[in-house]
Amino acid sequence: MGNKVDLKKRKRSDAQATEPVVKKTKTDDTDIDASTLNDATADDTTGYNPEQAVDLAFANLDVCDKTKQAITEMGFTTMTEVQGRTIPPLMAGRDVLGAAKTGSGKTLAFLIPAIEMLYRLKFKPRNGTGVVIVSPTRELALQIFGVAKELLAHHQHTFGIVIGGANRRAEAEKLVKGVNLLVATPGRLLDHLQNTRGFVFKNLKALVIDEADRILEIGFEEEMAQIIKILPKERQTMLFSATQTTKVSDLARISLKKGPLYINVDERKDTSTAEGLEQGYVVCESDKRFLLLFTFLRKNLKKKVIVFFSSCNSVKYHAELMNYIDVPVLELHGKQKQQKRTTTFFEFCNADKGILLCTDVAARGLDIPSVDWIVQFDPPDDPRDYIHRVGRTARGGGKGKSLLFLLPSELGFLRYLKHARVPLNEYQFPSNKIANVQSQLEKLVEKNYYLHQSAKDGYRSYLQAYASFGLKKIFDVNSLDLAKVAKSFGFSVPPRINLAIQSSK
Repeated sequence: MGNKVDLKKRKRSDAQATEPVVKKTKTDDTDIDASTLNDATADDTTGYNPEQAVDLAFANLDVCDKTKQAITEMGFTTMTEVQGRTIPPLMAGRDVLGAAKTGSGKTLAFLIPAIEMLYRLKFKPRNGTGVVIVSPTRELALQIFGVAKELLAHHQHTFGIVIGGANRRAEAEKLVKGVNLLVATPGRLLDHLQNTRGFVFKNLKALVIDEADRILEIGFEEEMAQIIKILPKERQTMLFSATQTTKVSDLARISLKKGPLYINVDERKDTSTAEGLEQGYVVCESDKRFLLLFTFLRKNLKKKVIVFFSSCNSVKYHAELMNYIDVPVLELHGKQKQQKRTTTFFEFCNADKGILLCTDVAARGLDIPSVDWIVQFDPPDDPRDYIHRVGRTARGGGKGKSLLFLLPSELGFLRYLKHARVPLNEYQFPSNKIANVQSQLEKLVEKNYYLHQSAKDGYRSYLQAYASFGLKKIFDVNSLDLAKVAKSFGFSVPPRINLAIQSSK
């Protein structure tokens, strides 16, 4: 290991950046093709009328005392709009296709009716699985499982979880004993359906597909088709999706009964993001990106911050660097083992303050309490991904802030965000308050062999991720100033790397 280089030895005025100055700006009004944002949008057949809404007090919900007691102990008193509009028809047995932005409270919206159904049918372990909930990621599945566990605190029904990366044999043993409510990721669920003898699912009464668009985005289309083919046809189905794409429509068609109730709680809102979310962007050249991020994080050490990166290796490098220079951070990305991801996720959830560096593995559905700032250090390629990322804060009517880093060449992305109804102000950070630690950063990366290798991997993966973006007119890897990009990773000159940019994915 090389010697530590103290990046904190600088003038006090550099260390304490002022709050960003909000500069009200208008984004470009140029029209773009809406089909680039959404392939298709289903019609809302519910004709929602606030006067016809159910009483939004949980106390008046027609559920058993055991469920009601659990809801009270969890601290919930009033339903969100999606809960108020979804729970009654689900309890009446309707199939539902729900469109709701992340953070709207849909987990309770599908769990409460599912648990009530198990209770009313008096499901016991010998009856096997009555409810299956399919989730796109292991983290989201664990989160849903945690909420289900709380809701089932006073019930006798069994519950379990099957996810990739966990011990398959232990899962199979539990399934054979009888799991009434099962939370699963698609690949592992299909594995058990096909290969676990004694797994009783013939009595299935309800299938929940959560974050359907994300399930399809990450490549589980074939698995979902097989799962639906294997499961009993006589069941109730609930499908939730933040966006309505043609693939989601195809999945709805094969999984839902004809004439499902379509509930869209977002279509009448002026923005696609939470009302309590204050959103801004900062225009920053490549060589100043890390300096601004470092200054910002030093200023917000007492806040709860999530920083998004475009690649696993970039997260790993920045986490190693930050922790080395005494800016403590946690990291969450797809290259970690499942146990590490789970431990990190819950550690950050339970923390009052802290910084989490992550890839989009944490962007969808996860309910992380009291996040103050969402920082998109690497911008996403699609406005929908932007919306999902900022959905980690201002959840359930709360407050939060977000900051999007953009290069001058990436400003065209604001047009796409505007078209997706995302309101953004420009933030300006006084240049004299940004910590100028570039020379110390370069010395550190040069002298520390392991950090140098990590920086090289991060630099390479940043360029590969950039080259894979679909919006080439805005995110053109050939327009990047590689010398400036290299500086942001701590190199005085760009490192020699094997990189076929044009063919990278």
